[in-house]
Amino acid sequence: MEDFAELVGLSRPTVSKYFNDPTSVRRKTRDLIENALKKSGFRPNVFAVNLNRRRSNIIGVIIPNSTDPFYMALTRRIELIANSAGFLAFVLSSDGKAGMEDEAIKTFKSLNVAGAIIAPLGIQSHHATLEALGQSIPLVYVDSPLDETSAFVGTNNRQSFNLIVDYLCRSGAPPCYFGMPEVNTNAATRRSAYVEAMEKFRMTPELVAISDMASWDFERFGFEEATRILASTSGFASKTILCANDRVAFGVISAAYQRGLRVGHGADCDLRVAGHDDHPLSRYACPPITTVAQNYNEIGKRAIEMLLTKLGEAASSSVSPIAEERVLLDAELMLRSSA
Repeated sequence: MEDFAELVGLSRPTVSKYFNDPTSVRRKTRDLIENALKKSGFRPNVFAVNLNRRRSNIIGVIIPNSTDPFYMALTRRIELIANSAGFLAFVLSSDGKAGMEDEAIKTFKSLNVAGAIIAPLGIQSHHATLEALGQSIPLVYVDSPLDETSAFVGTNNRQSFNLIVDYLCRSGAPPCYFGMPEVNTNAATRRSAYVEAMEKFRMTPELVAISDMASWDFERFGFEEATRILASTSGFASKTILCANDRVAFGVISAAYQRGLRVGHGADCDLRVAGHDDHPLSRYACPPITTVAQNYNEIGKRAIEMLLTKLGEAASSSVSPIAEERVLLDAELMLRSSA
């Protein structure tokens, strides 16, 4: 920065002021700097600059799986709105491992991030580490909350399961529930939401007995568990299977196919399989999966707006201020061939 300031013939504070906000310097000065930038190709080290600030313009984002289309769409929305508000979204993946989640938090601390949006591992997360981070910077959780009091944006599971259980009960055999591994709070919340919905419609809840394992490989989990159940003499308790999420449903449908069973809605079908989330690939499954859609674009939008509100930035930008600490969004029923 000092070398560049000397090249331009201006003081370092003036040049630094320009990089913080180009409109904060006079037009003549701005033109001088921008012409020098074109000639020299100089770009300041954004991370080094942020280390010198009391509060940086970097927002940290942690997700459990960087290859999952749901999280890719979520972070893209966060990045776009953060950039429009003058912030850089720095995304890291925990890869389903608590140790990597801790390392991501250490990285954020070293970068002096202004705040963070986190899709926590939940059960596996080191809560003390996350709580300590929350005491130093504003945090917003997405996908699943860390606890009952943390700032959170996600889907209203009670509403979504009420919606799909109602449809499945009206259109065929009442569903049994195929849960997900106990990796985050969604596992227990969605199971309870299913039971509550079934009781509301005066049906007997049927929980599929699944293995106790903590795996984020939901497709493999669904496939192996369904293969085991279909090979047993008892099988599933119902011809309709409601899965905790679409990724589990992918595995169940694959297991049914390998057993020669036809999945779909009709008299010639052996099973109906439904999911939750409207995973971006669920409409391209064979058959396409009946599910309830999480609005991941809106979740990302509300999460970054909530964080910017906490940072006091919403009022000075086009971002809508959000004062609530917990935002639960309703889901939409997506009727397809699997159920």
